[in-house]
Amino acid sequence: MRVLVIENFPHTPLGQVETALDEGGAGLDICRAFAGEAIPTDPEAYDALVVLGGGQDALDDAGSPWLPAVAKLTRDYGAADKAVLGICLGAQLVARGHGSMNILGRPIEFGWREVRPTAAGREDPLIAALDEGAPIFHWHLDTFSLPPHAVHLAASAQTEVQAFRIGRAVYGIQFHFEAHRGVVEGWNRHFYDEIASYVPDWSDRHAEEAARHGAIADRVGLAIARAWVGLIRKSGSGRLEGPGGRRP
Repeated sequence: MRVLVIENFPHTPLGQVETALDEGGAGLDICRAFAGEAIPTDPEAYDALVVLGGGQDALDDAGSPWLPAVAKLTRDYGAADKAVLGICLGAQLVARGHGSMNILGRPIEFGWREVRPTAAGREDPLIAALDEGAPIFHWHLDTFSLPPHAVHLAASAQTEVQAFRIGRAVYGIQFHFEAHRGVVEGWNRHFYDEIASYVPDWSDRHAEEAARHGAIADRVGLAIARAWVGLIRKSGSGRLEGPGGRRP
């Protein structure tokens, strides 16, 4: 099983998704698009695609000129019946690639906040892990409209479309289910000044919120990650190694 991972921004690890992919024996080819690495454009070379988050918006083609190609790639993988997972900015790019409207510059949604499944989400193989609702980590300003033909799977009090599915296995998930407590601690270090500019008291309340919500968020996040990995269909593609990537 070979999975292409696109990093749009530094310090955006796979977190729970990496754990689930490692459990599944997947080989990962990591393309650091933010560092100028060329994006592999042939869906037949991989079994699945993961698009991670970032600090830019999904329409920042001037500052991040690879974004249109990534948005298109999410559509191409879906058309080839390959599993696709877009998280945060990645979800916004999946939405863009499938004809949605990106909505920019909203008030920030940050920290562990409850996400609730829709009726369809309670029946979805991934989002059912939320049960009736669970506190999951958030960090975003932007959102998007529900893409045509997408199934609306989850919402929060602030953001109506927190997750959607297109077809069998193309997912856009706005909330950071991949961000276990260790990932959040890393973001606290790497992005301290930026976080403080949005949420000045975060350093004071992070530990208490992590203690209150972190365990359930980690459990639910790993369940979502494992369920998505379970949707990957292994093809007979060759074992080519992508730019900057790694494999077992």
